[in-house]
Order: sequence, then C-alpha cells, then structure tokens
Amino acid sequence: MTPTPTGPGPIPEAVLRGLDLTVRRRLEGLLPGDQPTPAVGAGTELAQVRPYRPGDDVRQLDWNATARTGEPHVRVHVAERSVTTWLLIDLSPSMAFGTADRLKVDVAEGVANAVGRLATRRGNRLGVMTFGGPDPRVLPPRQGRAGLHGAIEAARQFAAPELHPDATMDVAAGPPVAGVREGERSELAKALRRAGSLARSRALIVVVSDFRGPRDWVSAMRSLAGRHGVLALEVIDPREQELPDVGELVLADPETGRQIRVDTRSARLRERFAAEAAAERRELAHELRRSGADHVVLSTEGEWLRPLARFLGNRTRGRPRR
Repeated sequence: MTPTPTGPGPIPEAVLRGLDLTVRRRLEGLLPGDQPTPAVGAGTELAQVRPYRPGDDVRQLDWNATARTGEPHVRVHVAERSVTTWLLIDLSPSMAFGTADRLKVDVAEGVANAVGRLATRRGNRLGVMTFGGPDPRVLPPRQGRAGLHGAIEAARQFAAPELHPDATMDVAAGPPVAGVREGERSELAKALRRAGSLARSRALIVVVSDFRGPRDWVSAMRSLAGRHGVLALEVIDPREQELPDVGELVLADPETGRQIRVDTRSARLRERFAAEAAAERRELAHELRRSGADHVVLSTEGEWLRPLARFLGNRTRGRPRR
C-alpha cells in the first residue's frame, strides 16, 4: 500500500482539451452564450436593433443601422448566465487507501485540477466543499485562477488516519461495524444537503468520493439531482474488489482504526469477498442511477482521466448510459 499521497500523475493536455469540448457540449443550456434568459442585457447574442431611447448605453449604438435610417439605433443583446460548478471532495480516512498507482485521494486531487480548469473558463465560477476530514471547508464560488487554486489546495488538505495495532481482532469475533449513530447523518449526506442550500440557481454538482459507509445520502442526492446537474465520481481500488492469495493479512478499517486478521489462502473466503464487493458496487450504481445522478467509476490503477473523458463524450453523442 502506498503510505502517502503521491499525486494524480500527469494530466495530458490533449485529453483535457477534448474533455473541455465534451463538457461544453454536454452542458448545453448552462454555459455562457448557450443559455438565453427572458431578460435582455449584456451578452453576445443579438436580441434586436431598435431606436435609441433616453437612458440607453451609447456604447451599444449600432452605427450601420444609424447610418441607414438617419436615426440613432442601439443593439440589445440577450442576457447570458454564467454557470457555477460545486466540487464536493471526500477527504474521509477511507480515501487514504491505494494499492495500485496512487491513493484514492490522489485521484480526487486530479479531478479537482481537471474540473477546476474547465469550470473556471469563460467567466464561470467554481465553489469547493470538502467533507469527511478533520477540517471541512467551504470555498465560495470564484472565477479563474483563484477558483482553480482553491480546488487543488482543498483536495490536498488530507490527513491520513492513524491505525492502532492494539485494536487487532480475531476473525471469529467479526469486524467492528462502522457507521453513524442513530439520528446522525453521515458526512456525505450533510455535504449534499449543504450544497443544495448553497447552490440557489441551477448548477453542476461534482461529487468525488468512494461512497463507502451508510447510504443515508440517497434522498439528499435525489433532491439535489432534481434541481441541478449531478456527476458522481466513484473512486475505487482494485484490492477493494478482490483479495489476492498472499497468506494471512491484517485488514484495517480506515474509519475506526480497528483491524481484523484473515487467511487469504482460503479460496472460499476470496470468492465470498469478491461476490460481496461486486454486489455492493452494483447496489451503489443502482442507487445513483435512481437518484438521477450521472455515475463514473475512476480507479487508482492506470489512467483515471481518460475514462471520465470517454464517459462524457459518449453521453454527449447520445449513447446509452452503461
């Protein structure tokens, strides 16, 4: 296991440019210039050319129409609306896991970098919210470089959990059950509800998480997706899906520090683990689809950016969702 964050790895500019194009196409009706409003005002799309009235901005004079008619005319544009993107980053202890090329939190940092570059272009704004860590943060939506740097710095505010060797349990005793107390919502549920209260106008909500733990966030996700575009980016690690045959292992719960000893030489144990892990991921995908969110799986193994670009490209071309 990688002991510390190693970073997201290279982000190819060619892939990022392609992702920028697919995002702009996919978000038709949200990006500036694509979303006309009933109002008129500053913008790039011409609404009409009409005679000048006292109080009109003289900078909007249309000299061609004025010359043709001999009467001052002004250009009136369709008002445009910039898009606000909210990036919700999971910094809970389970994001410290990673046995392939990087930790899950490294993938989250890469997403913050890529989404930050795309979401702060053309006058759009990016807001950031972290949850699950010791120091949850909310950065208000900002444009340009300030919004991008805020996203990257927020993703790096990660503290790896401390594991306690004296908490080792015998496998027969069963693992400790990690969850939330009755009447208390998980950090993800609270983050989704807070994002809903902060995003007053229609926005794009990008949630980066491994979605581990109780699923008390489903209703909040459904409510959020009913008013905004929601993209759920699930970060996984190959070892969470299957156990290797490497003898005895001590498995640790990163949320509590508790540990359990298992013998991976047991084929029955490995098969059961893989079946349970696959069933859990299918249930999660089902819940996300039911909520109305788009769902993309990113792995700590290999490239993580291309699957995101490929998914958005397929959705842009109208292909069916997997």
